[in-house]
Amino acid sequence: EKAAMDPAVALVLCLSCLLLLSLWRQSSGRGKLPPGPTPLPIIGNILQLDIKDISECLSNLSKAYGPVFTVYLGMERAVVLHGYEAVKEALIDHGEEFSGRGSFPVFERVTRGHGIIFSNGNRWKEIRRFSLMTLRNFGMGKRSIEECVQEEARCLVEELRKTKGSPCDPTFILSCAPCNVICSIVFRDHFDYTDQDFINLMKKFDENHRIMSSPWIQVYNNMPTLIDYLPGSHNKLFKNFAYIENYVLEKVKEHQESLDINNPQDFIDCFLVKMEQEKQNPQSEFTTENLLATIIDVFGAGTETTSTTLRYGLLLLLKHPEVTAKVREEIDRVVGRHRSPCMQDKSRMPYTDAVVHEIQRYIDLVPTNLPHAVTCDTKFRNYLIPKGTTIITLLTSALHDDKEFPNPEMFDPGHFLDECGNFRKSDYFMPFSAGKRICVGEGLARMELFLFLTTILQNFTLKSLVDPEDIDTIPIVSGLARVPPSYKLCFIPV
Repeated sequence: EKAAMDPAVALVLCLSCLLLLSLWRQSSGRGKLPPGPTPLPIIGNILQLDIKDISECLSNLSKAYGPVFTVYLGMERAVVLHGYEAVKEALIDHGEEFSGRGSFPVFERVTRGHGIIFSNGNRWKEIRRFSLMTLRNFGMGKRSIEECVQEEARCLVEELRKTKGSPCDPTFILSCAPCNVICSIVFRDHFDYTDQDFINLMKKFDENHRIMSSPWIQVYNNMPTLIDYLPGSHNKLFKNFAYIENYVLEKVKEHQESLDINNPQDFIDCFLVKMEQEKQNPQSEFTTENLLATIIDVFGAGTETTSTTLRYGLLLLLKHPEVTAKVREEIDRVVGRHRSPCMQDKSRMPYTDAVVHEIQRYIDLVPTNLPHAVTCDTKFRNYLIPKGTTIITLLTSALHDDKEFPNPEMFDPGHFLDECGNFRKSDYFMPFSAGKRICVGEGLARMELFLFLTTILQNFTLKSLVDPEDIDTIPIVSGLARVPPSYKLCFIPV
């Protein structure tokens, strides 16, 4: 009898402690925090938020509580910033204070705070500076990054030719291309799209991306300690990451054997050179752990995002044939048929440039941004935000601002053109975030989107299987990133 009591008593005690802790955390510092809906113990405001479309719910809450408000995601307190002004003020004007990375338990389990996306402090600064330099063509051997992307664009076109104009779902092919660009930058290896290693790697990333977008992971992120002991898709996620990490580790070993310190050929070589230079420094951030985590970050951040944007972009071009016709006209006029498009063409192609921007603005890929955190107690608009508080910046509120972009729910390249048809820059365009944590791969991603889309349209006519009127472009809603509905199309050679 007594033995049966103990676990129950322990459980009640544990829950009572949790309850008290959560009440205490919610009340402490409540006075100076921004306003917000009243949280329940332990679960916070979870019931007020639709897990299927968090950004929509947060935008609605801002109508009641203003541009700066507090919500509780489980026991985690988060301050939400809505609207261009608030987001800019935090990420740009107060960049240093808002440059922390908010907690993301799923990833912390994987990267343990290493790498670039989920690191903080000095480690983050060093690894970020190194990655930016390296992604800007330093030490990439003979080929520039632009040449890597152009070569991949040619492979992509060859692959699309093999469909012989019959209906296909472009998802897989469009994922191969950005993934392969990262492979050529990181490993200097360019895989055939049928290579088994490459397909396995792609499968793991794709599976992880799906799991990451599921409601279960939102639950995990809010109550990680509880769920670590439960079965569920997070276990598959960790297994996949272990597979990827092993694969990368093998590659790093090969690189160590063939390294020529005076002539690094790719990202791994550059990192190994840096490790060599700093081997006397016990505090050095250039460690194998950081190398592995950074490579996984670069793949994770650079594959799915770009391929989803391309896939969504083609869907929008199918839906708006009049836009596609104008882009093709510009390609014919500026590039012609007989050479590959290059980045220099962009300045003479304002309409195409506007279309690429409008695709990114319209699809609003990561509406809530990755979570930030304040690096110290921060005074912001008369509120006091305690050090370490999670900050959610609603990028969607800048991208869909109706004064800056009239009719923001419409897909209209005119949002980025002036009355004379010249390209119009906008500060509200922040699909890559803004400030000190702006996406490290922004330059690469923009290059890929421009070169891939122009090269595809230079070589193919896109043919929809349904009347453009009937094409649905509303995302099948998801957690961290928005995903377009699945569709098929025909690539008809020009």
